[in-house]
Amino acid sequence: MNIHEFQAKDIFRRYGIPVNNGRIAKTPAEALEAAKALAAPGHTFVVKSQIHAGARGKGGGVKLVNTPEEVRDVAAKLLGKQLVTPQTGPEGKPTDQVLIETTTPLSKEFYMSIVLDRAAAALCLIVSEAGGMDIEEVAQKEPEKILKHHFSPSQGLSAKDADAVAAKLTLTAEQRVAFSKIFQAVAKLFLDLDASLVEINPLAIMGKGDVVAIDAKINFDVNALYRQPEIAAMHDPRQEDSREVEAKKFDLSYVSLEGNIGCIVNGAGLAMATMDIIKYAGGEPANFLDVGGGASKEKVAAGFKIILQDPNVKAILVNIFGGIMRCDVVAEGILAAVEQLKASGELSSRPVPIVVRLEGTNVDKGKQILKQSKLELISAASFEEAAQKVVAAVGA
Repeated sequence: MNIHEFQAKDIFRRYGIPVNNGRIAKTPAEALEAAKALAAPGHTFVVKSQIHAGARGKGGGVKLVNTPEEVRDVAAKLLGKQLVTPQTGPEGKPTDQVLIETTTPLSKEFYMSIVLDRAAAALCLIVSEAGGMDIEEVAQKEPEKILKHHFSPSQGLSAKDADAVAAKLTLTAEQRVAFSKIFQAVAKLFLDLDASLVEINPLAIMGKGDVVAIDAKINFDVNALYRQPEIAAMHDPRQEDSREVEAKKFDLSYVSLEGNIGCIVNGAGLAMATMDIIKYAGGEPANFLDVGGGASKEKVAAGFKIILQDPNVKAILVNIFGGIMRCDVVAEGILAAVEQLKASGELSSRPVPIVVRLEGTNVDKGKQILKQSKLELISAASFEEAAQKVVAAVGA
């Protein structure tokens, strides 16, 4: 789960990680009030769009201004708009609030993060003197500028190891101590709150030599939220695809993609293979949707409704292998979903070809249920045939 920058900085403050003074604003009037309250001699205002995506500066979501009135004007341009960045996709994400901060000139920018390295079965502190917006490009083109230090989740990051990493950077003695303390604080935060990523980019040395976390990003392990109720309460569903939010209500695994062939599949592996074979047949999947091994007909019906919320979907492929899940239950779910959607007008006003491939437990019973229905479904006997038929149905 992601949280906003202002929420991450509130957590940073609790752990003694230095950040700039700031206030959140949801209207231009609130932005003006915040700027007046924060104003300080020699400081510049920063207005930051609060969305769950990086590269906000490249999308125009981070602006430096000099007066409270300019803060208000920038806020008016950002609030209520979809901010598009290289990390959001063309649809962008809604800016419902902006963070107003004051800052002084930066002397040098660094990058730091802690992530879980699954291959090494350890946590990894990542540091670079090449901090800033283009850190991804640095990692690709100049990997030697990226420093990594693995440490055990059970032992945490020791002061000795934090000092050793800080010593590899170009720092004064005071800055080295400050960096070491921040490394240790981030490691503690990571472990205390069940994070999956904590990132500061940039971690800056200011003009007067003090060290400040200019940005803050924290992702959390959703499987551990049951023991982090305070963190779970920070969830912002507005930053997620509405279809993905709806899918979670039915315990469905759904990810929106950019194609036009909707997929309803049971099992993550089969879902991935289904998307692959659609691509191989010349089509483009519109989603990943796993209804689970023991899905009910209600879940299957919910899956149909969620897929049809995507205006790009021109056909649907239902690919089910009945193991734990019986094919007759899937067939009943298909009928229930299509009948509900026709009754509501969602499907009758927008006819979408449906290709069905069933195999496994009670497959004959499932096929019989579909055959006896009055629905115009396209049946397929094999995996390959199903992909070819659904691609043909959209005219790809």
